[in-house]
This record gives sequence, C-alpha cells and structure tokens, in this order.
Amino acid sequence: MLVVLNGLPGVGKLTIGRCLADNLNGRLLDVHTVYNIAFALTEFRSEEFFDTIRSVWKITDQRIKVLPPQVPVVFTEALAGESDWAKECWSRVERIAAERGPLFVVHIVCSLNENRWRIQSPDRDLKRKPRDASYAEKKHAAGEQLLGSDSLNLLQLDATDLSADEAALSISNWIAEHRSERGL
Repeated sequence: MLVVLNGLPGVGKLTIGRCLADNLNGRLLDVHTVYNIAFALTEFRSEEFFDTIRSVWKITDQRIKVLPPQVPVVFTEALAGESDWAKECWSRVERIAAERGPLFVVHIVCSLNENRWRIQSPDRDLKRKPRDASYAEKKHAAGEQLLGSDSLNLLQLDATDLSADEAALSISNWIAEHRSERGL
C-alpha cells in the first residue's frame, strides 16, 4: 500500500505523516528527505538539482521494492499544477503504486490563516522548508490543483482544526473503510 499526503507547503503533511506511519505500522518518506540532498549540493532548479533528486529516487525506489508488501509506505508531496516536473514526480508515484498497490491519495488543506501560522514554525528551518507567510499566500492565490485528483481512492482532508493525531486517525479510518469496501 502506498499513501500519498499531498498538499501545499506548511499544511502539516510531515507532522500528520509521522502519526499516520505510526498508526499504519508503515514507513514514512518525506519529500524533504529526498530534496535536501539536492538543496545542499546543487543550485536550486538546476539540471544538477533534478538529476540529484532522480538519483535519490533510484535508491529509495529500490529500498521500497524490497520492503515486505504488507508494510505501508507513506509519502509526503507538494505536487500541484501542470509543470513537467510535477508530472514526472506523479508518474513516479503511480509507478510505485502499481508495484506495491493500492494507492491512497490524501489532499491535505487548511485555511490560509492556519497555513500562514504553520509555515512560520521555527522547526521548518531544520528541514530547509520555506517559512515565509507570503509563500503560503502565493500558493493559496495561485489555486493550482493538487495532483492525484483523479485517483480512485482520494480523500480531501481539511486539517485546519485538527491535530496531527486527529488527522492521522481520520486518514487511517478512511483507508480501513476503503480497504474493507473494495476488498483491498
């Protein structure tokens, strides 16, 4: 099983993902775990940046393949819009899901005010994550559609008033329901 938590920066994907991975007895792969190597060693958005990410993908995808099939993998992503890069990232998600099956996509959103507050958290610096509230404002204003909207198993989760534990429990329950209903 592959669970993708997709949402704008600062909505709580990693915090929720940690709780969810614990709930599911799964593994968590945060998008920044992959990207931070590229951020540290290359110029942002250079060809070397993207090549570095692809190289890290190769390693992580090999490790995912050897995990026992009953071990869920939880990804966090911030994939929206129609860029070639977003499409390439989503194609990778679909490829991994085809091998591990089934794919559960959760679009995590929160109000703009909550997003402004969350994105300014000091612990985001440690992960090289954006902390400027105006970044959240720009992302909300752009209104780009999150990828995965056409997924068979899609949950739209507004985490504005939810703790990470509450959000993770809601997702866990939804997955259990869908698995039961569809015999997955």
